Amino acid sequence: MSFTIKVKEELLGLQQADKYELAAIIKMSASLGIASQGLTLSITTENAKIARHIYELLAKFYQVKADIRHHQKTNLRKNRVYTVLVDQGVEDILADLHLADAFFGISAGIDQSILSSDEASRAYLRGAFLASGSIRDPESGKYQLEILSVYLDHAEDMAALMQKFLLDAKTLERKKGAITYLQRAEDIMDFLIVIGAMEAMREFESVKVLRETRNDLNRATNAETANIARTVTASMKTINNISKIIDTIGLESLPVDLQEVAHLRIQHPDYSIQRLADSLSQPLTKSGVNHRLRKINKIAEEI
Repeated sequence: MSFTIKVKEELLGLQQADKYELAAIIKMSASLGIASQGLTLSITTENAKIARHIYELLAKFYQVKADIRHHQKTNLRKNRVYTVLVDQGVEDILADLHLADAFFGISAGIDQSILSSDEASRAYLRGAFLASGSIRDPESGKYQLEILSVYLDHAEDMAALMQKFLLDAKTLERKKGAITYLQRAEDIMDFLIVIGAMEAMREFESVKVLRETRNDLNRATNAETANIARTVTASMKTINNISKIIDTIGLESLPVDLQEVAHLRIQHPDYSIQRLADSLSQPLTKSGVNHRLRKINKIAEEI
C-alpha cells in the first residue's frame, strides 16, 4: 500500500463530517451537467472508500440519496473509476457550500469564509487531499506533497490556506492544471497534523529520523575512510623517503630524534600520527611528530 493511500485511509477512518471537506472534494473532483430536471453533479474518484464517504456526506448534510456508478478505465492501468451522481437539489448544495459562480458553474477560487476560518481551512485541506492529494513515499529519497487543482487561482488559494498554518507552500502550473506543493519534511509532517493524520505523521517522522541517522552514519564512515586513505598516502610517501635515506646517506646520519620516528614509521606504516606520537620513548604532540616527519622528507628531497 502506498503512503498516500495510508494517509487517505486514516482520514476516512476519523469519522469526521464537515461541509467544507465536502466542498473541497466537489470543487476538485466534480463536474456539472444538465438533465431534464435541472443541474446534475458528478463527483469522480478512483477510490471506492472515498466514493462511499462522499455519498455519506451528501446524505448527512443534504438528505440526498446519490447514485454511485463505476466504469473501467481504458488505459493500461485499467483503474476503476467511481462516480457519485447527484440529480436533485444541486443548486442548493452548491450555494450552501459557497461553490456556485454567478452562472451556476463551480467557481475557480476558494470562498473567503473558508480562508478566514482555521477550522474550515483544516477541513477544506483534508477534503482537498482526499480528492487529489499525493505524498511521495518518505523512503524514496525526496520529500514531496502535491495537491492537483484544475485552476491556478485555486492552487494559489490552497497555498494561502497552507501558509496560514506556517507551511512553505508553493504553486506550479502544469499542462493539466496546477499543483500546490510542499517539499520540506517538516512542512509535510505539519500538514499531516493540520488535517488530522497523526498516525501517518508519526510513520513519516520515524522514516525521516531513520534516514537521517543512516545518512549521518554514511557520512561518518566516508569521512573515516577518506582519513585512512590520506594517512596511508602520507605514510607511504614518508616510508619511500626513509628508504631513500637508508640507501644513500644511511639512517644513522640523521639526528637521534629523527631516527626514532623513522624506525617507527617503517615498522608501523598503518599508525596514525597520534599513535606514532604516543609510541615514542618520549611522547610528543601530533604537531611535534609532523614536524619531525617533514624534516625527514625534506632531507630526502635534498639528497
